[in-house]
Amino acid sequence: MVSHVDHTEHDVRVLITEQGIADLRGKSPRQRAELIIENCAHPDYRPLLRRYVELTPKGHTPHNLAKAYAFHLALQETGDMRNVKL
Repeated sequence: MVSHVDHTEHDVRVLITEQGIADLRGKSPRQRAELIIENCAHPDYRPLLRRYVELTPKGHTPHNLAKAYAFHLALQETGDMRNVKL
């Protein structure tokens, strides 16, 4: 969850980062989130991101705004998003 997006999830088919590649074609939003976490997120953040997805309501798009912005609050308060309390 980010505060600004230039491309919708429908425009992104393959995501490539320093950590790996996630082929998102034909995947649901939840499947896309899981692929991105496993293949593209930094290993330090994977457990936190998995936990975030677990805490999101079931449905089409997994979002929990309070939990998403908790990452940003942790950064503001401690200087490191990994200090988030989910």
